[in-house]
Amino acid sequence: MKLLKYYLLLAGLLFHNCRQSFLEIGPKGTVNESTLMTKAGVNGLLTGAYSYLDGVGTREVGKGSWFGAVSNWIFSLASDDAHKGSEFGDGVAFEQIENYSATSVNNVYNDKWIALYDGVQRANEVIRILAKLPAGVLSEDEATQIKAEAVFLRGVYHLEAAKIWENVPFISEDVSFANQNYKVSNKIPVWPKIEDDFRYAAERLTPTKSLPGRANSWAAKAFLAKSYLFQHKYEEARVLLTEIIAGGTTASGQKYDLGLFSDNFNPSRKNGPESVFAVQMSIQAGTNGQTGNPGDVLTMPIGGPSSCCGFYQPSFSLVNSFRTDPNGLPYLDSFNDHAIKSDQGTPSVQPFTPDEGAIDPRLDYTVGRRGIPYLDWGIMPGSAWVRAQSDAGPYIGIKNVYYKAAKASTSTSYNGWATATANNYNMIRFADVLLWAAEAEVEVGSLKKAEELVNRVRARAANPAGWVKQYLDKNDPSKGFSAVPAANYKIGLYKGEFESKGQNFAREAVRFERKIELAMEGHRIFDLRRYDNGSGYMAEKLNAFVTFETGVPNFSCAYLVGAKFQKGKNELFPIPQAQIDLSVKDGSSTLVQNPNH
Repeated sequence: MKLLKYYLLLAGLLFHNCRQSFLEIGPKGTVNESTLMTKAGVNGLLTGAYSYLDGVGTREVGKGSWFGAVSNWIFSLASDDAHKGSEFGDGVAFEQIENYSATSVNNVYNDKWIALYDGVQRANEVIRILAKLPAGVLSEDEATQIKAEAVFLRGVYHLEAAKIWENVPFISEDVSFANQNYKVSNKIPVWPKIEDDFRYAAERLTPTKSLPGRANSWAAKAFLAKSYLFQHKYEEARVLLTEIIAGGTTASGQKYDLGLFSDNFNPSRKNGPESVFAVQMSIQAGTNGQTGNPGDVLTMPIGGPSSCCGFYQPSFSLVNSFRTDPNGLPYLDSFNDHAIKSDQGTPSVQPFTPDEGAIDPRLDYTVGRRGIPYLDWGIMPGSAWVRAQSDAGPYIGIKNVYYKAAKASTSTSYNGWATATANNYNMIRFADVLLWAAEAEVEVGSLKKAEELVNRVRARAANPAGWVKQYLDKNDPSKGFSAVPAANYKIGLYKGEFESKGQNFAREAVRFERKIELAMEGHRIFDLRRYDNGSGYMAEKLNAFVTFETGVPNFSCAYLVGAKFQKGKNELFPIPQAQIDLSVKDGSSTLVQNPNH
């Protein structure tokens, strides 16, 4: 069904090329409200509300869709996961985010704001139309489910905004241009309203749905738990997460469970038992990749599956985090002292032998590194697949890349220079839930239970069936894989360390597990912010990261030299100045800038 667009001026809801006069005259290409008063019409509106989850639609492809990516990879550049990638000077707006110099006029922030609040608007439009439907158009149960899904989506969009800016306006269905109340303040805490939306949805949504991408009651509960964690409501989160772990199911009715790690990033195995809520991606003829993941196309490597663009490259510190000790456990504080060998400064034409030390097997489904099979595309050759190794490092991402053998069905050319794929984006997967639960158990003092939860995630990673293997023929990957591990994989379980070493150790162990399990999935910067809570934790971790990365031999990364994360400022991103300017009412802005920006 053709997705419908609605143009409404709200704080943060300004479409490009949109004028107030345009809002008043019934623009071409829009649909009169009366035509939506049908079952098909309201379901089409709901489809439209889901459609903005991928950030596509508010801007033409190649502009806002990059910045609105649901994976939040651009915002993740401010963490210790990754570097901007490409070459120095390519993507200055991205460089500014990574080195903490971006201001409120950086266009990334404005486009993300627009994408999220356009999603809010679409969800609210569903709720408004439902209230006007004539009797008999929908059954009571149908109306209940549609409204609950719309309220759920409104909560998701607001939660995404709160993760980035914290101080954001909550836009309800009562806010409209017609009511002249669209200049909403961001001075009122948004979290209680977000909680209300997820609680409303959780109480009314059914546990199964006809389509895997639709929100069910368990997804709503998971997002509610996430909202609790951002507010450090650990006991409330613990109770809810325990319930989800015990009885939660996917929208298709599968009990939540951990499959193979790599299944989460394989289009042919998406919507499996680990998928709590995923943004659905597909490749359809004639869509120019817009139904896939165009927000992530810039992150594709410049070799193998694509020819552009090489942004969002894994950092040295991230890769070093996958080193394991003789017991197969991570070096929580000293991982950079046990650096994994890289080919930095070594051209592809020169010989290179990969690191032979013990490594967590999740590394090679997260990071492409020289000498190791890169899915079924061949042995990663090093600098030949990197835009500018001296500027961005030797590593490339994997989790958003499709398999060569499945190219015909899971990918398509995207504007002739990059590739959109059918890889879903898991906003929440079951490993997320398990590690959130472990975090909550640590904070309430249940260290043994927390260790059990972490070990469940690590046990999945320790299963050799899920490890990267060597090719049967390294010159012809199409012949398949052998049974021989591609590297010296070693991962162990914790054996009482959480209790014997105490809460601080357990806390860091859980946080580190999230770092490596969810690496390059867009969560790290928001996790760091949640952990900080005014303590300076973010500043400590990220300034240490900058110091280490800028000291790596043969790595220039000029834009990162001298970067400093400022406590009390960089925990939150600046609210877009364009939105503050639009919010002026009676001579004053209703939107207030975040502290020290």
